[in-house]
This record gives sequence, structure tokens and C-alpha cells, in this order.
Amino acid sequence: MITVRTVDYHTAGEPFRIADTAGAGMPPAPGDTVAERCATAIGPGGSGTAPRRGALDDVRRLLVQEPRGHAGMYGGFVVPPDDGAHFGVLFWHKDGWSTACGHGTMALGAWAVDTGRVAAPDDGDVPVRIDVPSGRVTATVHRAGGRTTGVTFRNVPARVSARKVPVATSLGLAEADLAYAGACYASVRAGDLGLDVTRAALPALVRAGQEIRAALAAHPATWHPGGPLLSGVYGVILHEELPDTPFGPHQRNVTVFADGQVDRSPCGSGTSARLVLLAEDGRLGPGEDLLHESVAGTVFTGRLLEGGVTEVTGTAHRTGEHTFVVDPHDGLGAGFLL
Repeated sequence: MITVRTVDYHTAGEPFRIADTAGAGMPPAPGDTVAERCATAIGPGGSGTAPRRGALDDVRRLLVQEPRGHAGMYGGFVVPPDDGAHFGVLFWHKDGWSTACGHGTMALGAWAVDTGRVAAPDDGDVPVRIDVPSGRVTATVHRAGGRTTGVTFRNVPARVSARKVPVATSLGLAEADLAYAGACYASVRAGDLGLDVTRAALPALVRAGQEIRAALAAHPATWHPGGPLLSGVYGVILHEELPDTPFGPHQRNVTVFADGQVDRSPCGSGTSARLVLLAEDGRLGPGEDLLHESVAGTVFTGRLLEGGVTEVTGTAHRTGEHTFVVDPHDGLGAGFLL
């Protein structure tokens, strides 16, 4: 009987399932750094979306696939840090692994404080330092009255990679802006494809996102100097303008990643990518905030600091604690995806 214990959170509606590799029965994550551990989990000749099915990937599939998970599940394995952080994490989704995850970082900050892994006051802020495959990030947990009221995610520096890259889709020609924010994101105005960012339009938005990601797969602007682990388009952000707030721009987006997976939150790392693009366009000035809304109606607030450093604030809440088992007589084993 295989047993895996997890703690589940959601950040602005997007799930995040946490499993600590230090737990009983969990396979090791070999490597000297978190980036090396991620590469080991993917396996020789693999990629983030085509992993080798090793021991840790078997657990990923168990936790993300039905009947224990679902096609929209997201999560992370807590692993040892590089040096000086509270812990490291390997992010995963239904199709493999990722190098960055803002909503997951926020959930991990809340989890670290909730479980006492990182001591926190009843009132005030506490930084939780986390090593991820793209570098070191911080989740500053905000506390009041003995509870967590919000989390601010500080990302690795973001930068613009390319502007107005033509992309052919079944809905017509679009222009994509590429930005790196721990992973490469392609931003496209939904209206350029005759779409709006609504739940009713989700099937068309997902198809467009998949087409754009495939069309940009070999574009040189998606290559990262750090190598293949950080290269390639991770997510496609289809966005639309909403009326500005007194504090800055207001946008709604849907981020499509992996093989058509939809981020229910406004996408933490994707918000970082939007911030550097808006700043280059002159839409986001010093002291201004982006109010970033998801297709589910949840919001993040983002701001750009110096040197491409971004901060994104949202809320994360625990949804459950689970003990998953695999009965050796269960013919479905680790499960399936529809």
C-alpha cells in the first residue's frame, strides 16, 4: 500500500497541492541545487512537458491524475534549499514540471507559517525565502489578529524578450509580446483574435493559447541563457483592458499553459511578465499598481520595483489535508486523465 500525505491550498482560486519529500515513503529528489533536482525529476532527454517516468514523477502523476486529482491540479514537492532559504520546491502540473509559480509560492508562504515551519508574529509581516528552479523568491506573509491576511510574492527579475512577434492562429494573425519572469510568457490581446476573457469563451481561449504556444516553440526569444530548463514558452496570457483604477491599470486575463491547462488565478509569474511589458509601454509608472483579474473573477495586485523585480499580492487559503493511498489491488493504479 503506497501512502502520500499532502496539504492543499488555493491561491485566488488556483489549487496548490503540497507534498514534502521528507515525508515517510516519499522518493528522494537527487541534486545539489533545486534546479538540478528539477532536471533530475524530468529525467535525461525529457522536458518540462515530457518527463521521464521516474519515482518522483510517479508520485506527481498519482497526485494530479483522477481520481485523486484532476486536469486543473497544480502542486509542488518541498525539497532541501540551495543555501540560506527556508526550503526549496519543485513545481508540477498535469503534464510535467515548471520552473516558476507565483500562486504556488504564495501558498507555500502561508503553509510555512500555518505549520510553524517559519515562526511568525500574530501581527506583522514575515518573509519566507524559497529556492525554486528559476532562482530564489520570497513570500512575505501578512498577519493580523493571529491569522494570515495575505501574501506578497517577490519574483526573480523579469525582463522583456521580444515585442510584436507575429503569430498565425486559426482565428487570424496576432502579435505576441514575450517576457521572462521565472518562465517565458507570451502575451496576446484577446480582442485581436475576436475573443473576450470570459468563462463562455474559455474553449476558444484555450485553443488559441495552445496554437500560440506551439507556433512560438522555436522562436529564439524564448531561449534562456540558463539553458533548456528555463527556455521555451511556458504560458500564453490572453488579456483585455478594463477601466483603470485610481492606482493604475486594470486588466483581465486567462493564462493557458501545459497542454491546455487554465490558471484559475490571475497567474503570479504571469503578472510579473505583464508588469514589465506595461512599464515598457509607459502604462505603469512608479508607485502605480496593476489590478490583475482572472477569468474566475479573483484578483492579484502587482507592482514593479527597480531592476525588473516585481511584487504580486494575493490571498491563499488551506482547503484540506489528505492521506492518499494506492491499493495494490487497484487496477487503475496512479490513475488517469480525461
